[in-house]
Amino acid sequence: MQLHFSHSMRSITISSNNGFTDLMKIKVAARHISYRTIFHTILILAFLLPFVFILTALVTLEGVNKCSSIDCLGRRLGPKLLGRGDDSERFLRDFSMVLEQVNSEEVPNDVQLPENFEQLVSEMKSNKYKAKEFALILKGMMERSEREIRESKFQELMNKHFAATSIPKGIHCLSLRLTDEYSSNAHARKQLPSPELLPILSDNSYHHFIVSTDNILAASVVVTSAIQSSLRPEKIVFHVITDKKTYAGMHSWFALNPVSPSIVEVKGIHHFDWLTRDNVPVLEAMENHNGVRNYYHGNHVAGVNVSVTSPRVFASKLQARSPKYISLLNHIRIYLPELFPNLDKVVFLDDDIVIQRDLSPLWDIDLGGKVNGAVETCKGEDSWVMGKRFKIYFNFSHPLVAKSLDPEECAWAFGMNIFDLRAWRNTNIRETYHSWLKENLNSNLTLWKLGTLPPALIAFRGQIHPIDPSWHMLGLGYQPNTSIHAVKNAAVIHYNGQSKPWLEIGFHHLRPFWSKYVNYSNDFVKNCHIME
Repeated sequence: MQLHFSHSMRSITISSNNGFTDLMKIKVAARHISYRTIFHTILILAFLLPFVFILTALVTLEGVNKCSSIDCLGRRLGPKLLGRGDDSERFLRDFSMVLEQVNSEEVPNDVQLPENFEQLVSEMKSNKYKAKEFALILKGMMERSEREIRESKFQELMNKHFAATSIPKGIHCLSLRLTDEYSSNAHARKQLPSPELLPILSDNSYHHFIVSTDNILAASVVVTSAIQSSLRPEKIVFHVITDKKTYAGMHSWFALNPVSPSIVEVKGIHHFDWLTRDNVPVLEAMENHNGVRNYYHGNHVAGVNVSVTSPRVFASKLQARSPKYISLLNHIRIYLPELFPNLDKVVFLDDDIVIQRDLSPLWDIDLGGKVNGAVETCKGEDSWVMGKRFKIYFNFSHPLVAKSLDPEECAWAFGMNIFDLRAWRNTNIRETYHSWLKENLNSNLTLWKLGTLPPALIAFRGQIHPIDPSWHMLGLGYQPNTSIHAVKNAAVIHYNGQSKPWLEIGFHHLRPFWSKYVNYSNDFVKNCHIME
């Protein structure tokens, strides 16, 4: 920008740098304006004009060049020259105030909510909503979406519960075919173990494992993984306990698939003379009690407030209502001293575990006079899996529970337990277990609602010897974020939870740790299309 003064000082010309374009020309009357006034005027113009040029350039970039009148340019430049923002900012502030007001109000029942965003846009074009009306419609649509998402989540949990408690077609086929084989094939009925090995069943120099299950495939994985991981498989003796309907098929499997040099014994519950109705009256009462049967076999959604119950709590309640919890097979562990009177020390295993390391050192652990060597579940990095205390399992609003138990007491896990049967026989664990089962039954299941662990937590109080958590890793049946590194380093991995590895709902990235012990070359497994 250049300033040019005439020789007479009667005019001042402001031009561009190239000198060709005159931006402004000022004529001065010499008699009325002093040189000082002219000088001050020039200074003011020199100060203001750069700002005018800058604002003009900005407006041009924003599209002001399309304006065809001074009025248009004024409307664009005016707010900027006066330091005011545009209307959009003011609109957002006003609308935010409306949203805050609507946030504390209920959406009226008579408000017609659009079904989708497209309908909302269409109605906005045809109806001139007030800001508050529009905000209420938005709130109603969001609340409806949240409701539908929650209902879908709960329905998903229900479907998962039914999938978890059902028997896959392939496993059912396996049981039926093996049962048929038992009746038609003498080899499937051969004595287990052979007569000359019977004394080993009560020989305490061997390592005795006990598994209680009606799942043939799961039992085979437990046994196979233990033997393949053992440094001394010839010292292993497995006692597999099953129910009457599964006995023939279970016996057929292990008779036709020997595990030499290890030994397997298969017994049905009906083979134990001690398991009479006189010795287990509480369990019989549980199976026949209408309230119990309705709880485990009835409507699992009745009484659940979907709007306030969290999905995780609902999932835990569903898991607690698995029918297996009223099965004698699930309670059988409390009778081990009576069922195996000649054994001193055993390791009890659930059927949803896999053994990845030699377990013979477990027999060298000194339990210090305690009965149960178990992993405590109140300490660990994963608070969901390893954050369990008594308050998780018991209803401490019940006076009897509040008076008898400590809510902060550490829980422990079933699934892989070392039992000192000699020490156990000198306790009243079984009687305590029965007593609390009866109390819970009489109180209409208000003391606890999660399976068989709660009464065991009470019965074994003071009889737990904590063992290193690396012996028994839990949560593979409900924690999808399980550390693969930790899984590989654990001696025993436990698929406790609904997502069992033999089910479609099992976690695919955790299944290979289990499925690698399935004998897919077996004719029965192939013909039943197991895990296909």
